[in-house]
Amino acid sequence: MRRAVCPGSFDPVTKGHIDIFERASAMFDEIIISVFHNPGKDNATFSMDERVEMLREATAHIPNVRVTAFSGLLNDFCRKEEAFFIVRGLRAFTDFEYEFQRALLLKKIDEQLETVFIMTNAKYSFVSSSGVRELATFGGKLSDLVPECVEKRVKEHTYRKFEERTETEK
Repeated sequence: MRRAVCPGSFDPVTKGHIDIFERASAMFDEIIISVFHNPGKDNATFSMDERVEMLREATAHIPNVRVTAFSGLLNDFCRKEEAFFIVRGLRAFTDFEYEFQRALLLKKIDEQLETVFIMTNAKYSFVSSSGVRELATFGGKLSDLVPECVEKRVKEHTYRKFEERTETEK
């Protein structure tokens, strides 16, 4: 069975991510989308559980997808899941430079792991989770950037944060 891992923070998942998952699902028997704890991103907007839930809802239409969460080394997770492929989406050349170095490091750690790069669809090349969060903060339109189920949660979260901020200012 050809099993691949799509790791990321997905804070929140975007239509660009979904596009990569859909295309990867045609290449592999099973896609494991895993929300990884990233110590460099400890200020996540959504909890890991919330991100897993959003991913499950947003990918329900892809039959060979499984969504999990993990904290630790990616190569250990891959070995545990018997997945020998890692799928990474690329939006720009800067993404490639970063991901290429990560892929080489993973290959050094575990020669069995292969990284597969999938170029983003041009219509999503500017979409990022951080951009979505910033746009939501200022009440911008999200419907072209995130799945409907995610848009609803982002708006609810942003509204709650606004109310909390307003309460502390009183």
